[in-house]
Amino acid sequence: MSKKPVLFDLEEEAGAPPVADAPPVPELAAPGLPPPPAMEQAARIAASRPSRLARWFWAVLVAVVGAMASVAAWDFATGLIARVPVLGWAVSAGLAVLVLLALAMGLRELAALSRLRRVDTLRHQAAEVSDLTAARAFTSRLEGFYKDREDLSWHQARLAERKADIMDGDALLLLAEEELLVPLDALALREVEAAARQVATVTAIVPMALADILTALVSSLRMIRRVAGIYGGRPGVFSSWRLTRAVLAHLAATGAVAAGDDLLEPVLGGSVLSKLSRRFGEGLVNGALSARVGIAAMEVCRPMPFSARRKPSTRKVVQRALTGLFSKDK
Repeated sequence: MSKKPVLFDLEEEAGAPPVADAPPVPELAAPGLPPPPAMEQAARIAASRPSRLARWFWAVLVAVVGAMASVAAWDFATGLIARVPVLGWAVSAGLAVLVLLALAMGLRELAALSRLRRVDTLRHQAAEVSDLTAARAFTSRLEGFYKDREDLSWHQARLAERKADIMDGDALLLLAEEELLVPLDALALREVEAAARQVATVTAIVPMALADILTALVSSLRMIRRVAGIYGGRPGVFSSWRLTRAVLAHLAATGAVAAGDDLLEPVLGGSVLSKLSRRFGEGLVNGALSARVGIAAMEVCRPMPFSARRKPSTRKVVQRALTGLFSKDK
């Protein structure tokens, strides 16, 4: 038997799959930073849409419980009037006041939903502007939307002085963004950074099992509500939840909420991440994900899409929010 080397020609082998069809090599997670589920779980909890059967169940349950409570209140009031007329009429007046307050709260929620729809309409109109006439019409609507904001009165006057000299639609949109929305962007970014720091700190310090999930969810709800208020949304209770679901559903659909550790190594350095404990590592990643949720909230609540040079960088927001918690010298 010959022991000489044998040359195999792989290119002539029948049925050999091309290299381009090979599956990608999976990326391995960083060994010093375990994958934290808190912010991702909070996002999926808030973004999950119940089934139609569940919606019908809760609707019927609320209707039945409301009917039972109404009948019980009526029987209680009429019975009390029969026994103690003065006390019975006093309780009936209190129930009437409660009904009026409930109606007022309902009207307030409807107004908040209408305000959010107006913001959505403005954002879509800004995306469809194609010429100077449309840009001027949109700028006028944006000025009308913020006409009652005292903190923007100086910016409104400055925009009114400068917009007549602009003869290009894109330039007019940039001017409107510069004068009316850039100051609001700075306020919204402060809220996002504060929420990211809070989530990171609580997750790192509090040892309770569900504390990180609850903190991430509550902080996200409060942050989104405040960001919407900064941009003029003025959301109520139910409209805030609807807005939060819209923001987190977008993040869950795009997969952005499931990737937070990729932002931390350029910000803090790999040597720092490898030295962090499990709780502190989870806190930092949850803070980074909170920052991503906040930027998504800004995009949803802003009545005009970000221009290319004004869109906030998630990496820079995370850097400003979290680098104060740890130093690269540690």
